[in-house]
Amino acid sequence: MKIVCAYSGGLDTSVLLQWLKETYGAEVIAFCANIGQEEELDGLEQKALTTGASKCFVDDLQEEFARDFIFPMFRAGSLYEGQYFLGTSGKGNDQVRFELAAAALAPELEVIAPWREERFREKFPGRAEMIAYAEAHGIPVPVTAKKPYSMDRNLLHISYESGILEDPWFDASDEENKDMFRLSVSPEDAPDEAEHIVLHFEKGNCTGLEGEGVTKALKELDYQGDGKKLSPLMVMKVLNKLGGKHGIGRVDMVENRFVGMKSRGVYETPGGAILHFAHRQMESLTMDREAMHLRDSLIPKYSTLVYNGFWFAPERHALQALVEETQKNVTGEVRVKLYKGNVIAAGRRSPLSLYNPHMATMEADPTQAYNQSDATGFIRLNALRLKVAAAVGND
Repeated sequence: MKIVCAYSGGLDTSVLLQWLKETYGAEVIAFCANIGQEEELDGLEQKALTTGASKCFVDDLQEEFARDFIFPMFRAGSLYEGQYFLGTSGKGNDQVRFELAAAALAPELEVIAPWREERFREKFPGRAEMIAYAEAHGIPVPVTAKKPYSMDRNLLHISYESGILEDPWFDASDEENKDMFRLSVSPEDAPDEAEHIVLHFEKGNCTGLEGEGVTKALKELDYQGDGKKLSPLMVMKVLNKLGGKHGIGRVDMVENRFVGMKSRGVYETPGGAILHFAHRQMESLTMDREAMHLRDSLIPKYSTLVYNGFWFAPERHALQALVEETQKNVTGEVRVKLYKGNVIAAGRRSPLSLYNPHMATMEADPTQAYNQSDATGFIRLNALRLKVAAAVGND
């Protein structure tokens, strides 16, 4: 018997490797998808091999993650419960997402979920017991009894939950807790000077970046190029650097998990926050009103599907097809200003702009703008039902 463990090197999966081997008497193979965990992957293979795994595979899937998952979500304008950029799994949700994805892609696989096994819960009723087990077996984990929060990181963001964060009154932004954050400085510690960058869009995708900070970030990333044509992966890496520098993208929220509980999560999404804002600015100039409003009405549904693990479901694919239709003309440039936790619009332009200055101006020759008198009948017709309702209500 062989068991493949989705392995991160964190507390849970580090303990699971040993527990699975002991409990099932099986060969346990660790697999980790590199989707931007950075230093969390250092020494991961050796750690897996010394804590129970017979083999460990780490596949670099960053480009696919950015291109096939992050960018489609941002074209859809997805934002769960108005705050969350849908970057990682969390308490109760991760099991659902893993298993729904497996059901859609490889239904023949048998799933082992230790947290749902009574014998596992009896042995590990909480994280304290898992920490003690790790210490007893010489398993190094990035969690201590002093700061027993859970952390999940990828290219899009980092999430923090559990432990000291389970009290929704606890102030995670307090100065004494700043060491928790990995991707961003606090807005108070961000530079006192604003920074401008330009984002280039083609059909809803950010395809290039410009600005002094962009050039510097590209050099730090050892990228050979001017930034005017970038892959989704490089866009995310550069925006993460710039957003983190300016304290952008921190979210602290209590969210509704799919399994029925409310849970408090703290997130850092520096690059995603910039991209989401700039994309909306580009849409404001190039998307038809009714197409935009229709797509916007579907954002809660789309975001909930992704949040609940239905990425590979037919309904998500159907919604994505509608999204792609709305993005055909979302092309042009957006200039934003980054300053102490804020992303501020500083200009947008497009060869496909629907903005007509001759119609929008208050100073134009009436023959060049729309005819003001046309509004009379329009207003009367729209007011008709209101007048009828008012008359009925006054009886």
